[in-house]
Amino acid sequence: MTAAPVAAPDVGDAGLAAAGRELVAAMLAAPAGTVSPSIYETGRLVGDAPWLPGHAERLRYLLAAQRADGGWGAPGAYGLVPTLSAVEALLSARRTDSREAHRLAPAVDRGVAALRDRLLVAVEPVPDMPGVDLIVPALIDRIDALLDGGAVGRSRPAAPALPMPYGMTRHRADAVGRLLAAGGPVPQKLWHAFEVLDARARVCLPARPVSGAVGASPAATAAWLGDPARAGADPAALAYLTGVVARGGGPVPCTTPIAVFERAWVLSGLARVGAATDVPAELTGGLAAALGPTGAATSPGLPTDADTTAVTLFALARLGRPVAPDSLLAYDTGAHFCTWQGEDGASVTTNAHVLEALGWHTRHRPGRPYADVVRRVAGWLVDGQHPDGSWTDRWHASPYYATASVAASLAEYAPDTAGERLDRAADWVRDTQRDDGSWGLWAGTPEETAYALQVLLGTGRAPRPGLARVVRRALAYLDDHREGTEDVPLWHDKDLYHPVLIVRAAVLAARHLARLTGHAGR
Repeated sequence: MTAAPVAAPDVGDAGLAAAGRELVAAMLAAPAGTVSPSIYETGRLVGDAPWLPGHAERLRYLLAAQRADGGWGAPGAYGLVPTLSAVEALLSARRTDSREAHRLAPAVDRGVAALRDRLLVAVEPVPDMPGVDLIVPALIDRIDALLDGGAVGRSRPAAPALPMPYGMTRHRADAVGRLLAAGGPVPQKLWHAFEVLDARARVCLPARPVSGAVGASPAATAAWLGDPARAGADPAALAYLTGVVARGGGPVPCTTPIAVFERAWVLSGLARVGAATDVPAELTGGLAAALGPTGAATSPGLPTDADTTAVTLFALARLGRPVAPDSLLAYDTGAHFCTWQGEDGASVTTNAHVLEALGWHTRHRPGRPYADVVRRVAGWLVDGQHPDGSWTDRWHASPYYATASVAASLAEYAPDTAGERLDRAADWVRDTQRDDGSWGLWAGTPEETAYALQVLLGTGRAPRPGLARVVRRALAYLDDHREGTEDVPLWHDKDLYHPVLIVRAAVLAARHLARLTGHAGR
């Protein structure tokens, strides 16, 4: 699942080209995609599928990942979901295996304390991540039930129930429960979190999951499969699970495979700056084949969505294999584009990618009726800029990703209306550089530094004051921090994750921009 660290590429043309070829080769070598393991998802396998190979390795992974403060995962409210999952998993392991009770008890006690003392009482909204309003109440209930039972072999007074976190209710979970009780169909987008639905959901899913996976999720698939020894257990689901854990050595990611998503983002990111060369027909052909009447999906078993569809269309167009973008129009709400039908909220990065896909076709296919839509989406994006000059989004923790995505689309397809906004974005980026030359939400990272450089160098605007020094320090930081050594998860799924090759492509694109604009080697 994870890729080996690589040295920072030579900033010369030959070195950049070689790094691009290495990325392409890496995608071909790992057709399921390369993504970091998830504490949340790994915890669900510990709790729900201890029979699956790699159980001991998953336990070790959870214990090693616990922070000094008792929690798991990223800082602040981002730590809630992984901590709930890890605590429930360790409580389940402690309860079902008396040999593990003594070893796991300290981690459990520290984790429960972190939940009670900090994560569940903080007045900080829980991040908007897939399935969170189903996952949190379900895990709280499971932890409460396990705590009530006490330690293995003895009883104790019932522990006080864990509270719901600030700003979260059980409304969505209750609504899904009523839907299941009525025998209604489970929306496809909920299959990805099947592990926190009750047993009634089983009859609402297909008899045989797509490619053996339920919602492209190891946890969802394990919960759907149940006891693998029971009569009628699906061998394809078992093969999917054993393959996933073998690739990751035990721990697992939230979503796999991610081939369409990974290839679309890598190739579009490189093509946007002219760095995608010698792309094999196998990759472009696979992306074209992923497009259907309603677009493309990140993975088999997930619903098609406007984000994956738009990035796939843009990548194909920039690589010389344009496909008419009519499938995108199904996601047009009249004001902006939804990521999928029935989406709560809206995504600026989805709309930035839609602007690129439709903008390219409007420019290169004048007969296409997308010009009015392009102007409307551009205006919606401009209106979403924060006063400080940044944008934020529901699919990534860092404002640098959102700002880079929006700035790239506006600079290319709405420069006349967005010029001043692009300058504000560049000023915000320049002014938030860290002392070591990096950028980052919690700490400096190569990924966020790459996005910052893309904003500063990729919009075609007049250079901002002090740009040369800012870029020089950023490139020095990238030289000192090899990709693969600081893989900080920042992307939103049920847990934060790190798409390794997509981030490498972002760094490579930033280096390419520095070369094109004459900043490399200064």
